[in-house]
Amino acid sequence: MASGPCGFKVVIPARYGSTRLPGKPLLPIAGKPMIQHVVERARESAAEEVLVATDDQRIADACSGFGAEVVMTQATHRSGSDRITEVVERRGWADDVVVVNLQGDEPGVPPGLLDQVASDLAIIPALGMSTLASRIRDRETLFDSHVVKVVTDAGGFALYFSRAPIPWHRDESLGASEGLPTTVSFLRHIGLYAYRAGFLRRYLTWRPAPLELAESLEQLRALWHGERIHVAIAETQPGPGVDTVADLARAERHLRRR
Repeated sequence: MASGPCGFKVVIPARYGSTRLPGKPLLPIAGKPMIQHVVERARESAAEEVLVATDDQRIADACSGFGAEVVMTQATHRSGSDRITEVVERRGWADDVVVVNLQGDEPGVPPGLLDQVASDLAIIPALGMSTLASRIRDRETLFDSHVVKVVTDAGGFALYFSRAPIPWHRDESLGASEGLPTTVSFLRHIGLYAYRAGFLRRYLTWRPAPLELAESLEQLRALWHGERIHVAIAETQPGPGVDTVADLARAERHLRRR
């Protein structure tokens, strides 16, 4: 494994059901099921342990076939964070253990980003959750509802996440302009999280928030309940995630270049 922060765990939530791509974790990319690429990226990080959390036996069997450790979880979880919290409880991890949530549809994530998000959490002792973002420089990305945007305060803590283009510049109309306003920054959220195990235990007690359900963004539950989320700017750009058939082709090209 790579050098870097030690002591963190990586849990990869993976479910078979997907509205746009059923069976997504098992779809082949560059000769391997997608979940295998995700596990391999996690193993290239400084993580001390890598687990796949799933409720589907087909995913579990595929993971066992390439030597990944699997934790079978309940089928009722609404989000990856809920699923990871079950793993934390079942494993009995101490409250200060740092857990990285690497989503099962991110086969091109650079391992260094796992180290970065874990380190970011580790250096802020009172913080329960951290994540990453990258700069948005084009209108197409800003207006893409599949791209999650985040607005932060002066200290880099999240104010809000949305699928809508935020912040909205009142005076420099985003609807009419060719480019983007230069007086504010636009940030794309990278769906990679680090948590302390104790934070996840609190998270498990909260009901899903109305904003979370409206935007279909699990991180809004934390903000709704008054938690702070630190957002660091990613040191490297992530490879393409997979949500559509077209994304599969992009991911294949990326991994073959890699």
